[in-house]
Amino acid sequence: MYLYSPPRDEIEKRHNRDLETLARTIAANRQVDRLAGRFGIKRSSEFDDFLPFYEKQLKKWEDNPNNHGGWVASYKTFLQFCKGQCNFGDITPQFINEYKEFLEKKATRINSPKMRISQNSCYTYYNKLRATVREAMVFGHMISNPFDAVKGVQQPETYREFLTKEELIKLYNTPVESELLKRTCMFSALTGLRLGDVTKLRGEQIQHSENMGYFIRFTQSKTKAMETLPISDEALSLLGKYEESAELIFGDYNFQRDYANLNRWLQRAGIRKKITFHNFRHTFATLQLAEGTDIYTVSKLLGHKHIHTTQIYGKVMDSTKTKAMKSIQLGIKSDNNLQEK
Repeated sequence: MYLYSPPRDEIEKRHNRDLETLARTIAANRQVDRLAGRFGIKRSSEFDDFLPFYEKQLKKWEDNPNNHGGWVASYKTFLQFCKGQCNFGDITPQFINEYKEFLEKKATRINSPKMRISQNSCYTYYNKLRATVREAMVFGHMISNPFDAVKGVQQPETYREFLTKEELIKLYNTPVESELLKRTCMFSALTGLRLGDVTKLRGEQIQHSENMGYFIRFTQSKTKAMETLPISDEALSLLGKYEESAELIFGDYNFQRDYANLNRWLQRAGIRKKITFHNFRHTFATLQLAEGTDIYTVSKLLGHKHIHTTQIYGKVMDSTKTKAMKSIQLGIKSDNNLQEK
């Protein structure tokens, strides 16, 4: 930096004034940094690149296939929006509102650029960024949370597909190409465990006591919370013979490689629903509620942190609605001729 001494015209005078302003700003920031260090206050990284920090969040979920894909998609969608450039200081309430509008009106699917993302993806990607900003605050990269001044993306009503008890029994009795596929899917339907927790299950986690019977002590792959989950005799039988060791009960089973077998298995059973592995967890929750288990117990069995997450299943299978609709009987007999028309 240099100053004109003396300035010869208005342009050189303006140049000197701008440099003096910049110098005072730099000096003030350095003074704040010294004071912050003296009192142990973390300074924000306003001009630091935000993207490497965001990308680092993806690695935390590499061992969880159910969540990792969502984080990768959210990061790539954010890159589309910011065109590959974003500092911590860029993330303001206005910036977030613009990103929200981008998600709701312009963002396209990563693997299908001609198709718009769903409202559920808008909700997910928005909240991934919000979680990353909260993490940035923990590490001192940001002082305040700009999301506090922004109205969030509305969570859409989602329908969670499930199998009825009759369909589940029919599927169990239908021949399948992969016995491991059958055992893991049915184990999830009888316990509510996620795919990541089923495939990581070890013999040493299966425990027994006279009061509780058999139960599993494990750490949830998604929430990292320690859980104690009682299991039924039928669920226990699906584990087969196992040793109380660190060995994986289902070996190195990879459900993704068996996905085509699942579809063929469903077709043989005459089930036309679109079912993934996670739908067996939905099946467990829905059938528990249908059998009269109270929603708080179901919430604990699923390992949910919040009851409102479990209440989504209550909307799917509301036995009180069924009972209410059957309460008015007029004695009308079924007319098969009318049904055929």
